[in-house]
Amino acid sequence: QYSFKEVFGTLVVQKKLFDVVAKPLVEDLIRGKNGLLFTYGVTGSGKTHTMTGSPGDGGLLPRCLDMIFNSIGPFQAKRFVFKLDDKNGVDVQCEVDALLERQKRDAMPVPKTPSGKRQVDPEFADMINVQDHCKVEEVDEDNVYSVFVSYIEIYNNYIYDLLEEAPFEPIKPKWNNCNTPVRNGDFIPPQSKILREDQNHNMYVTGCTEVEVKSTEEAFEVFWRGQKKRRIANTQLNRESSRSHSVFIIKLAQAPLDADGDNVLQEKEQITLSQLSLVDLAGSERTNRTKAEGNRLREAGNINQSLMTLRTCIEVLRENQMYGTNKMVPYRDSKLTHLFKNYFDGEGKVRMIVCVNPKAEDYEESLQVMRFAEMTQEVEVARPVDRPLCGLTPGRRFRNQAFREELSRKLEMRGGPINGETEEQSVSEMFLQNFPPLPSCELLDVNDDQTLPKLIEVLEKRHKLRQMLSEEFAKNVLAFKTMLQEFDSSVVSKENYIQGKLSEKEKTIAGQKTELERLEKKIKTLEYKIEILEKTATIYEEDKRNLQQELESKSQKLQRQASDKRRLEARLQGMVAETTMKWEKECVTAKQLEMQNKLWVKDEKLKQLKAIVTEPKNEKPERPSRERDREKPVQRSVSPSPVPNAPPVRLRHRRSRSAGERWVDHKPPSNLPTETVMQPHVPHAITVAAASEKALAKCDKYMLTHQELASDGEIETKLIKGDVFKTRGGGQAVQFTEIETLKQESPTGRKRRSSPSHPDPPEDAADSEWTDVETRCSVAVEMRAGSALGPGYQHHAQPK
Repeated sequence: QYSFKEVFGTLVVQKKLFDVVAKPLVEDLIRGKNGLLFTYGVTGSGKTHTMTGSPGDGGLLPRCLDMIFNSIGPFQAKRFVFKLDDKNGVDVQCEVDALLERQKRDAMPVPKTPSGKRQVDPEFADMINVQDHCKVEEVDEDNVYSVFVSYIEIYNNYIYDLLEEAPFEPIKPKWNNCNTPVRNGDFIPPQSKILREDQNHNMYVTGCTEVEVKSTEEAFEVFWRGQKKRRIANTQLNRESSRSHSVFIIKLAQAPLDADGDNVLQEKEQITLSQLSLVDLAGSERTNRTKAEGNRLREAGNINQSLMTLRTCIEVLRENQMYGTNKMVPYRDSKLTHLFKNYFDGEGKVRMIVCVNPKAEDYEESLQVMRFAEMTQEVEVARPVDRPLCGLTPGRRFRNQAFREELSRKLEMRGGPINGETEEQSVSEMFLQNFPPLPSCELLDVNDDQTLPKLIEVLEKRHKLRQMLSEEFAKNVLAFKTMLQEFDSSVVSKENYIQGKLSEKEKTIAGQKTELERLEKKIKTLEYKIEILEKTATIYEEDKRNLQQELESKSQKLQRQASDKRRLEARLQGMVAETTMKWEKECVTAKQLEMQNKLWVKDEKLKQLKAIVTEPKNEKPERPSRERDREKPVQRSVSPSPVPNAPPVRLRHRRSRSAGERWVDHKPPSNLPTETVMQPHVPHAITVAAASEKALAKCDKYMLTHQELASDGEIETKLIKGDVFKTRGGGQAVQFTEIETLKQESPTGRKRRSSPSHPDPPEDAADSEWTDVETRCSVAVEMRAGSALGPGYQHHAQPK
């Protein structure tokens, strides 16, 4: 599927095709703009038929000519008022020079310019008999127009003039159709033309024949004369296949009338030359289908090459416009693209008609043609063309005609001549007819009395006639002076009006120039601001990219940290669970030991009470031996364990006091020296002021020296002993076993309890002396894992 601006069916008429495609180009031509119309397609698809037409139904070319002459017919200049030079320019000359040029050209035998009074060739009469009478609206009526046509062909990448009349030269050898010299032939091979560039950088064909035409019939007769010379051949695909690209060029020269509206303004700068080129391209073809050989094969190669160059130029133009590149367009690779280079650069509007043959054999070629044609729609090359400003009052032509009609009417009312020709005839008649002829003045006789009176009578009549002519001349002079005065006054008023308008226009132009300067300054300022903003945007974009990269790296780092944190949390949760289980087990064990110690203490109290109770009255109380108790332990009830499956309590055995044991002698710094004879002495002891793990780890025994004030006011020293053993948490635990008391008393006081003469102490005294461990020890050391005193230590102090 391909998209185009307009698609015409197989039954479309030539008029509809002309109205849609060619009519806008003709309107632009009359308004001073250039145009180019292509017919493009596979060989045998109907390109020449679309351009030329058929009998009874003219194609685009005759309809374009008919519309041009219908529009400018009453405003055409006389022949040779516009004169084309050999540099693609146009000159204007006065009517006298144009008349002399016409007389000179009429005297020449060749080439003859077609005349509108000649009989139209019946061969193409039906093609130009267009009944539509199509014309351009709003044609500038103060301009005069002239149409020039030329017809060229591009054959094997050479340009030939189809309107050139080859003169007969008997001296030079002649050539026939087989390219062999003959002596009495009439054919001379035409010379190829050269492309040149004019001062406006437009391309033109040097030495090309350009014929001025005044009607549709003349123009089409010139075209038909060149069409007969165009190269066609019979191929397998087309009986009359075009073997060259034909270009029919219509040039329209227009110039404004002068201020009087009578003659053409003799200023070359005011001339506008526009051009409409109608191009019938040769069809692209594949040689394996046309079975071309020899010259036909070479022609097909050149045709395809020129069409390929055209396609390449369009593709480069499209790429330059779409992507902002500045690639060089290869116009010079082909004469076809080189000739119309200005159109592709924007000098005019370009239209292309794609002809498609619905035959199945042309399927692949038609696809290529439509693909290229669809791509050309994306190329926009048209740009406005500035027309020269005339500066004269519009409507000059009709005002001049009205002035002439009014002048003729007034002269007719006064009895004068209606026009110059009548005036010239009346004056000649008055001088030739009204003057009486002079009689014979020869006096043959003295008595001749007739000759002189007749002469006197004739002279008197002539005198009267002269007086009458003088009076009439005076009247005419007076009337002409009056008309001149009226004309001068009208001219002065028009000049004043024009001066006022010009001053207003100049003020407007000056204001517009000032506004333009202000806008240009504003544009420069805005461009500078835009440049600064672009630089700032570039900097911000760079910062944005850097921040995005930094953000990505930070997010990746945070993701890694989060994953590490999750792994660490999982690991710590495992460790916490494991440690929790471990400490729960140790706490249960410690609790069991504590409960067993309490039970043992209570058993000890009960044993002491029992020994006291059962001791005889007359016997000396003695302290129960713990060694005997330990050797023969009393069976006691075991309290239920607070934690099931707890390990059994370790039995306490009294250690031997051998020299190999090491002691930790814990003497707090608050103790006072006793100055007693008996002092505690422990060999191999480590004396410390505070319990430490290092000291406990090296020893087996622990001894705490505790001082307190007794009830009689004396200082009592207690030595609290215990065994050291390791715990499961990796620390050291002390299990207290016995207490030794050292007491110093005054001789005036009561007797010591150790004396045998003392009576039995009451039960409360025994209770006060023999108490539990908490009563006998004010400071306890407990080793626990993770305590603040070190690994496995915690210190508790309680007042007694």
